[in-house]
Amino acid sequence: MDFKDTKAIYQQIADYVCEQILTKRWKGGERILSVRELGVNLEVNPNTVLRGYDLLQNKGIIMNKRGIGYFSAADAVERVKTYKKQQFIDDELPALLKTMQLLNINFNELENLANNLKNKEK
Repeated sequence: MDFKDTKAIYQQIADYVCEQILTKRWKGGERILSVRELGVNLEVNPNTVLRGYDLLQNKGIIMNKRGIGYFSAADAVERVKTYKKQQFIDDELPALLKTMQLLNINFNELENLANNLKNKEK
């Protein structure tokens, strides 16, 4: 995993776990990698992974079953979507709206641009 300088590593690890859940690589209710296993896989200190797991545990996305390990919540996909949507609204949307205003881009133009991007991906 390539970490970016613009965001704390533990938050990027939380984002990675969320992506694994959203793509259904890690299914709801199933055991996920231990702190140590994920630390080895991502080549980071286990304490950093633990901080990411703590963040997700506080959001109800994962849970720790003592002596067994960490598990994704049964409704983890919905919880991740709610968490990531709020994160987008709080962190990214204000910057997007400001840029749109500065560049005089209206919502119809933005929608057309988004549709063009979608069509290119197909």
